[in-house]
Amino acid sequence: MNTFNSLMLSQPFNALIGSLLYLLTYASFLNLLKYPRNWILPSASSTFVTVMLAIITVAFVSISSIKSSVGPDFSSMLFLSGFILVLFGIIASPAIDFNPGSRRVVEFLANYGVSAGLWMLLPAVIGAYAFPEARIHGVLAAAIAVELSWYFRHRWTDKRRSYSLEKHDTLVLNAQAKGNIQTFSKLHGISELAFSADGIQWNGCNKNTPPCPFNLYTNKLGLNTAPCCREHMKDLAYYVSSCLKDMKVDHWLEGGSLLGAVRDNGNLLAWEDDVDISFLIDDKSTWSSIAKVLSDRGKKDGYYVDVFEKKGLIGISYDRPLGWPLRWERNRMRGEIRLDLVAYRRALSFGQTVVERCTKKGALPITESGWYGLAEEIVLPTSTIRFLGNDIPCPNQPQLHLKTLYRDYQTIEYMYVSSEAAEKRRPADTN
Repeated sequence: MNTFNSLMLSQPFNALIGSLLYLLTYASFLNLLKYPRNWILPSASSTFVTVMLAIITVAFVSISSIKSSVGPDFSSMLFLSGFILVLFGIIASPAIDFNPGSRRVVEFLANYGVSAGLWMLLPAVIGAYAFPEARIHGVLAAAIAVELSWYFRHRWTDKRRSYSLEKHDTLVLNAQAKGNIQTFSKLHGISELAFSADGIQWNGCNKNTPPCPFNLYTNKLGLNTAPCCREHMKDLAYYVSSCLKDMKVDHWLEGGSLLGAVRDNGNLLAWEDDVDISFLIDDKSTWSSIAKVLSDRGKKDGYYVDVFEKKGLIGISYDRPLGWPLRWERNRMRGEIRLDLVAYRRALSFGQTVVERCTKKGALPITESGWYGLAEEIVLPTSTIRFLGNDIPCPNQPQLHLKTLYRDYQTIEYMYVSSEAAEKRRPADTN
């Protein structure tokens, strides 16, 4: 017992426990951030675990040592609670900024997502001085160590390739910037733009850099998809299609990707922010088998795979999956080049055979089961269409599919682009 009491009273031991509790809370919170990145409400179980770990961390620090036995220290409790809330708010800002309705303060913090955590260094030093207790020192040291690691890993690996902007890219950029592109770039933190006597270049992302934050650039600022991201989205589309072909899974281009292939002569929509492919599950090609193969292949081939079974969604991203404990830190990234792979199934709806999905998409009608779908013959058997320079599976009747989804699909609708930015770019798109 004396040995146990001595251990519990040991300053290094208490600092170590405080550090480990913070790291567990941090990891759980990072896992939670995958939900807002996909516009999904966090699961109750994940939220509960994260909240309980945060409470345990604060309680451990705030309860006085066994030797003093005088109860909790409410001043340290308040300080640490505030410190964690502010720091986690900073950490979460890039994920929250995926939502087009996020506020300007979130956008500001997201713009500095790589370095903003270091703004908490001064509060950590003040807290360590004000509360000379090993437990709180352990938590603060772990928090700052994580932020330093995050910052320097990005600074060391952020080597980018220069791309030339196409004429239409420049026209849209100029329209949004009202002719003053450099000021516009500084205002919105568009660090990828490089200015020289030769013109404007785009310092593009790759597997070893964070993705361009084109959820901000395309959805909020109304810019074209960056040239590097267009290139990576093409790679991602054909990689996933190849995987599904190898598994003999029926799949087809859908949504905005199909719209670009049909209306824009096989190109991406100029403001596209992801690739949409759908696939059919049945007795031979089950959800679990497809999800497992894609997860295993993605890990081997360097693509990050996130599975949301309840939503019938598999998110496949261009960035390289990291090993534990860094795997979930990708949820701190400001952008994401991704492909949304959505499951359909055959069903009978009001006497007609349909293919249906569990989540709403465009104007797809509600089926008898309460899902969303369309007549099977519109989709199956699949055909092919030219997309980004190659042929890829598409619905059997792509134009009718698009009419079902979007009604008048020939009219330009700026899906997910803010109304103000959409109006600014419209002249560049219609000339």
